[in-house]
Amino acid sequence: MKIGAHLVSREVIPFVGALAALVAAALLSDAVLHALHAAWIGRYLGVPGTLLIVASFTYSLRKRKLITAGHPGQLLRAHEAMAWLGTLFVLVHAGIHLNAILAWLAVAAMLVNVGSGLTGKFLLDRSRRRLLETQQRMRQGGLSETDVEDRTYWDSLTFDAVKQWRSVHFPITLAFIVLSVAHITAVFVFWGWR
Repeated sequence: MKIGAHLVSREVIPFVGALAALVAAALLSDAVLHALHAAWIGRYLGVPGTLLIVASFTYSLRKRKLITAGHPGQLLRAHEAMAWLGTLFVLVHAGIHLNAILAWLAVAAMLVNVGSGLTGKFLLDRSRRRLLETQQRMRQGGLSETDVEDRTYWDSLTFDAVKQWRSVHFPITLAFIVLSVAHITAVFVFWGWR
């Protein structure tokens, strides 16, 4: 029971809290804009939201060594913050006013992408923490470094497998990008340019 409660408080609540905070912030922002008779602002939040999401990919570029600037840890935190804020802006932009299937699909793909990113973040963090704690306990128990490596071999392989969550996150991100570009293109094609 204690382990289950610890798992819920350490893993489940932060994950659900992050998603709930995003949805709550979007609903509150949209409500405030409507109350101030400024709902039109939401229509234009798609642009800065998209730019924030695009800027968040700096972390991915650094991770794949396509750029060398920036510290990976700082870029990861910036990636998470910019993606969260960009998603918030896009959700406020979408509001409840989506009137095209392409826009709905783009928002759905964005939310699945955010969920995938948060899942990976929490799974990876938990796996890393568990492996390090196990290794630390073994070292404190007097085992040599070779024995620690031997006894945590399967845990290390599991951790390496969990790190592969990006192979799932990437196609989800790609689907989101394709749907977003299609939505943006449709907006420009069907915009009343008068």
